Amino acid sequence: MLITLNLFVMLVLANGAPVVAAKVFGQRWSAPVDGGRRWFDGRPLLGKSKTWRGILSGALCCALYALAAGPGFVFGLLFGVLALAGDLLSSFIKRRLGLKPSARMPWLDQVPEAALPMLLAIGWGLTEVWTGLLVVVLFALANMWISPILYRLGIRHQPH
Repeated sequence: MLITLNLFVMLVLANGAPVVAAKVFGQRWSAPVDGGRRWFDGRPLLGKSKTWRGILSGALCCALYALAAGPGFVFGLLFGVLALAGDLLSSFIKRRLGLKPSARMPWLDQVPEAALPMLLAIGWGLTEVWTGLLVVVLFALANMWISPILYRLGIRHQPH
């Protein structure tokens, strides 16, 4: 049960650390991951809100937490990178659909960033498939419920 809670916390860290880093550092280290490039459809590849600062802060927070909680630094770093890769995948899909970065797309906004790292946790032997699926669903539901509150409080720039 403790590892399940730790995995959930790591998902929250991967999702929340980039938001906190943006507040703390402002425009410093805010280079977009896609370098401002556009896809064949003329739309941004990912968008300017997906930054290297966000990738680094999310992955590093997961790594440090995992080091303290037990799974280890390497697992945490990989977990964080996969969570953020899932977030980038969601952004890529949303751009292809013509949605703006602030557009909400329930489940697409949450599931890839939770499912990819949970596959790692399952493969690493830290959790079972059904428990991993439960963590993904609980993370998605919690994110859909809490993010709009953080947006109204001015903590998040987007309501999801």
